[in-house]
Amino acid sequence: MNEVEPRRWWILISIGIFAFMSNLDASIVNIAMPIMAKQLAIPMNQIEWVVSIYLIVVSALLLFFGKLGDMYGKIKVFRLGTVIFIIGSFLSGIQWTFNFLLMGRIIQGLGSAMTLSNTYGITTATFGIKERGRAMGLIGTFVAFGAVAGPGIGGLVLSQLSWGYIFWINVPLGIFAVILGQFVLPKSAAQSTDKKIDWPGFISFALLIVSFFLAIFLGQEVGYFTPIPVIGYVIALISIIWFIRAERRSKTPLMPLSIFKIKPFSYGVGAAILIFLSNFFTVVLMPFYLEDARHLSAGQAGLLLIIFPVVMMIVGPISGVLADRFDPAKIVTLGLSLVAVSQLGYWFLDLNSPLWVYITVTVVMAVGTGLFQSPNSDIVMSVVGKDQLGSAGSINALARNIGMVSGTALSTTVLFTVMSMLAHTKVTTYLPTQPGLFISGMHVAFTASFILIVMAIWLSLKQGQMNLK
Repeated sequence: MNEVEPRRWWILISIGIFAFMSNLDASIVNIAMPIMAKQLAIPMNQIEWVVSIYLIVVSALLLFFGKLGDMYGKIKVFRLGTVIFIIGSFLSGIQWTFNFLLMGRIIQGLGSAMTLSNTYGITTATFGIKERGRAMGLIGTFVAFGAVAGPGIGGLVLSQLSWGYIFWINVPLGIFAVILGQFVLPKSAAQSTDKKIDWPGFISFALLIVSFFLAIFLGQEVGYFTPIPVIGYVIALISIIWFIRAERRSKTPLMPLSIFKIKPFSYGVGAAILIFLSNFFTVVLMPFYLEDARHLSAGQAGLLLIIFPVVMMIVGPISGVLADRFDPAKIVTLGLSLVAVSQLGYWFLDLNSPLWVYITVTVVMAVGTGLFQSPNSDIVMSVVGKDQLGSAGSINALARNIGMVSGTALSTTVLFTVMSMLAHTKVTTYLPTQPGLFISGMHVAFTASFILIVMAIWLSLKQGQMNLK
């Protein structure tokens, strides 16, 4: 793949479809959870595992498959991942038992990790420097559109069909992308000649992700400082120490820690974690607000929730063009500033707010997020060497997924902690008889989200200073 690859835009569409679907399936379940819990006859706190298990699997495996992409060819790993993802999507939509659904989601997560970890690497290797910002803009649009479009698309699907179709929509779309890929994707070429896998790094990192996030999500149900979550925290602490030591000793590390010495890369990855963390406050809380607090139907809520991804789809490519022409770090800072304003805007939402207030705040947030994504990805992927594209791409994808799973955990933790304090009893769900508790908890949650975005702005300013040197 090179600067004059004639099929480069078709290649981008082929991999972009899977970038969209993989991130869509991180959020589309949120709006369907009440219906799924009722049909499968399980409580709401258990149905949350349908979201959590997918994100945990993806996060645990991204680095591993990014390294495999460097070793055996990014496109080869990507192709296999597309097939596995489609199979997992089909199984998830069968609507049989809860455990069968979780198995389907695990298979989906496996395929998603294989595709996402190599998406940015394929894009960077396909496009020359003059077009890379625009290409990253489109990929960033696919990625971010999928990540935040879930509740909106899910609501529209549920207004007409059963919940299984939120997974089955991936099947025809995925088959189309696979067929397109057969025609346009070039032969896979490995960048790394060393075929040795860093097993200690992989095992320790996977153990870190699984133990920590299992402890967090279990803690929401049984208490954060009860024995099982505490054991999870201890395992996570041991795992991160093991992982750092393993990576420093390995000749072929799963995550080359030296890559973080490239400061624009580190700042960009940090900002990506924070903005996706913040975005998932909205993804998780807004369906509650629109459906439960405002009593809108799933279809009506879906129409309102779809505003965010539609605006992003428009702004994303524009930000890519801007990144090619102007300093991308400044565009990143502008985008984050708009997102910060939007987080404060959610304070104006209550039980009687005109819907135009929600729409205005959402548009501001979507424009800001769209301006951020592609310039930031362009910076992150442009400052590393060719032999590190797979690792950098998987770390970039990992940043998003860590942000998503952390946002899911942190938003609900803040929400239910505030509601429990005000109610003077443990609260783990929406209380129809006390809607004001939810509004108070939501306001505090978005205050926390605002603080996260301010931290991201600081990182983007540091990134801009590095680019000026």
